[in-house]
Amino acid sequence: MVNHDSWCAFEGCCGRRNATARLIDARMPELARCLTLFQYVQAVTGGPVARIDQAGSYAVPSLRGEAFAVRPGSIALRLDGDRVDTAVVARDEDTGAVALRLLDTEGRTVHQGRLLSEGDRLLVGLTPTVPARGRAAGPSVPPDVPEYVSEYVSEWENGDQLAQLDAVLADGGAPRREVFHRYGGEHREIEAGVVPAVLDHVCSVGLPIGVAVFAPAAMQACGGRVHVTDRTVGGRVFAAVADSSVEIDLTGVRACHLVRSAAAHGPTSAIELDDEDGRCVAVITQFGMVGEDVHAAWEHLTASLPDA
Repeated sequence: MVNHDSWCAFEGCCGRRNATARLIDARMPELARCLTLFQYVQAVTGGPVARIDQAGSYAVPSLRGEAFAVRPGSIALRLDGDRVDTAVVARDEDTGAVALRLLDTEGRTVHQGRLLSEGDRLLVGLTPTVPARGRAAGPSVPPDVPEYVSEYVSEWENGDQLAQLDAVLADGGAPRREVFHRYGGEHREIEAGVVPAVLDHVCSVGLPIGVAVFAPAAMQACGGRVHVTDRTVGGRVFAAVADSSVEIDLTGVRACHLVRSAAAHGPTSAIELDDEDGRCVAVITQFGMVGEDVHAAWEHLTASLPDA
């Protein structure tokens, strides 16, 4: 049923032989009601290049085009409702572990929430099931159809920070990057190698940041102070951001861009990391109302980053 391809970031979710699974309603707002029932979840979104992991409870997930907020202590999830095709609750009969997985139209796991409390695992039994292929009744436009993307072209070309994030969420952002010369805001290519130094700096001075990590049809974000950073010899960078863990494999980053777009405090810079296929896999920026001093310090830092 599931084809994870090479980008699957969910350790232990493949190859389960002694497991039971049931489908639940993947449509909004039914899916949102289900996610917000659970009190303690380990939520993971990402792929081989970038991954975010956070334990806590879900805020109400938002859909592309809706308002978006990152709040302390809550798991912020944003979805492309047209491409989240299936929601599966799977129980490992050997260990008793229960996880809710969201799959896209190609059968790939794009988000996983592992239920950490016994109460949440019991709640799963109260969740209504839907027949297999239940989502097929509603028309869905494949993401490779040009009309699917064109709806969002004008939004990101002259749009704010959220419009940029939604453009990536719609199709991975590769088409946006190919015509990025049409973007109306400031942008320039920078060296991806500066990312560890940026994380180390904001950690040392206590400057909070926001991080968003993308998978097909899903984006998970966090915000707050960076408590610790680390880097392996192989090029993997780790950062504990507030109550989340972010991992970036710099060897898989093909390009890095600094993009300024309108946000709560005016033009705000975002560091966008692209994989070898031109898809944006992670964004480091400031989300929402963070304070004038924080915004000014972030803009001063990003302005100092050298061009590629």
